[in-house]
Amino acid sequence: MREIELSSGTIAYEDSGGDRPTVVLLHGWMMDASLWDGPIADLSADHRCIAPTLPFGAHHHPMSADADLSLSGIARLVTEFLDRLDLHDVTLVGNDTGGALVQLLMRDGAARVGRVVLVSCDAFDNFPPGLTGKTLALAGKLPPRVFGLFMQQMRLRPLRRLPFAFGWLTLRGDAATARWTKPVMQQSEIRYDAVRTLRAAASDAPLLLAAAEHLASFDDPALVVWASGDRVMPPEHGRRLAELLPHGRLVEVADSYTLVPLDQPTELARHIREFTRGTSVT
Repeated sequence: MREIELSSGTIAYEDSGGDRPTVVLLHGWMMDASLWDGPIADLSADHRCIAPTLPFGAHHHPMSADADLSLSGIARLVTEFLDRLDLHDVTLVGNDTGGALVQLLMRDGAARVGRVVLVSCDAFDNFPPGLTGKTLALAGKLPPRVFGLFMQQMRLRPLRRLPFAFGWLTLRGDAATARWTKPVMQQSEIRYDAVRTLRAAASDAPLLLAAAEHLASFDDPALVVWASGDRVMPPEHGRRLAELLPHGRLVEVADSYTLVPLDQPTELARHIREFTRGTSVT
């Protein structure tokens, strides 16, 4: 893990290094960069893979007290991250709420992004996404200490596997989900950050509908990868995104829920590799 000091605080990130095509991978609520460990293990043979841990509740460094932890604020943090690392022609990949961030950057015209990959993610009116997202948003209304007590229940695997928790997000990634819940249980500052992010969700809800209006003007290559059995991110949203994007293409992945990087890492890496090779600038 490397670290970088940004305007809102310290961000940890994985960086496989090397002078190769760069892929930046973004995760969602209550997750960290380890969401991408499987795809990175494959892609890093011929790509520089960078995965920041964003302040979505599973981070380890608390943000500054005045940090903007709304969806727009974290999208700006991603832009700052790309700028500070001086990255160019990036393939920007987002899963779950990480995909919402990608759409906000697409709307705002991210100059350092050359192509995008949206992997089973929040879109249109599905924010907070599904039963899991709505449960988290409701829990975020609790005081931080009580929110921490609520999250303590996630120590128990049967509760983590319930539909309102991580049960409809991943088929095979329970070890990762257990790890992601520890920061809010152990650090009061992280609980405070998580609550701030979740409380912003109510006012963030219209953002993706507004971002969708700009998809038709996104003139760079786009790949949409969707879990065909997704119960949180409607598969019709994947088809709709691909249709709206002028250079969009859809692939569907079987035997996976929303967190395709956990459930089907090898297949996802293959799709990303084929996409970057097919759209590289020569």
